[in-house]
Amino acid sequence: MAEFDDIPETALAWHRAGKGAALATVVETWGSAPRRVGSQLAISGHSEIAGSVSGGCVEGAVVAEALDAIETGEPVMLEYGVSDDDAFAVGLACGGTIRVLVEPVGTALPETLLQELVAARIARDPVACLTGLGVEPRLERSGHADRFRMDRSGFEADGKTFVAIHNPPLRLIVVGAVHIAQALLPMARIAGYDPLLIDPRDAFGSAARFPGETIIDDWPDAALDRAGLDMRTAVVLLTHDPKLDDPALDRALRSDAFYVGALGSRRTHAKRVSRLTDAGFSATEIGRIHGPVGLDIGAAGPAEIAVSILAQMTDVLRRGT
Repeated sequence: MAEFDDIPETALAWHRAGKGAALATVVETWGSAPRRVGSQLAISGHSEIAGSVSGGCVEGAVVAEALDAIETGEPVMLEYGVSDDDAFAVGLACGGTIRVLVEPVGTALPETLLQELVAARIARDPVACLTGLGVEPRLERSGHADRFRMDRSGFEADGKTFVAIHNPPLRLIVVGAVHIAQALLPMARIAGYDPLLIDPRDAFGSAARFPGETIIDDWPDAALDRAGLDMRTAVVLLTHDPKLDDPALDRALRSDAFYVGALGSRRTHAKRVSRLTDAGFSATEIGRIHGPVGLDIGAAGPAEIAVSILAQMTDVLRRGT
């Protein structure tokens, strides 16, 4: 997925190649800062860079400081004011201020910790990396529930410990290669999701109708078993056909998927609830289904329905509603 950065992976590779490396992380912002808290830039001892901490405003200064930090092995906290002119150049209306923590790999940021972080990211295992000046770096997989849900890195109450959230990339699994899916998949990709389309019907799930998309031509329950479902996955059912939707719901409702939505009228959904109740699902499990799918914005047509679905997914992801 294009949106999944490989900045920690790149820093680890440069360090292991003997080039030296540092990770620079945006730890605090004020005003209209170009990059959000948690954004990272990897710098090699040969002045190679990957990622960004400011959209280009202060990268040169950060690289120079990082090269010094790689030499000394000591972390450093930097603070920059982004002028209105520089902010405008990267697409912002006004400037702001950012603080950046630079940590040399192998000293301030142990190689073993970075290796463990990279392994967790590859395994789609949500993990928090706790660092800061005078703070012993460590990884935590429990706690920080709100930060994980909202992808929100930041300082703890002590003002010294910075929590960098490393969530797996978001995924959207759509069951049903219908017109709404043709609009929803590219929209979701723009929003940062890695889409996957499931439909056993050859006439629907074809490359001609969905160019460039990943399509699984299999029954939804088997396909979802192969794909795997976790807390960073949204599942949207669009077939209107219980033979396809119900097996997918069986898997989705037993998983940690953060969002489960199913297309259909209120009458269709009432029948769906009845079938699931007969199948042994509890009211709480069934209550996870957003059906009819999408926010009620008066959507008309496939593209507007896709907008309503993506908006509801965002609402659930960010606010848990």
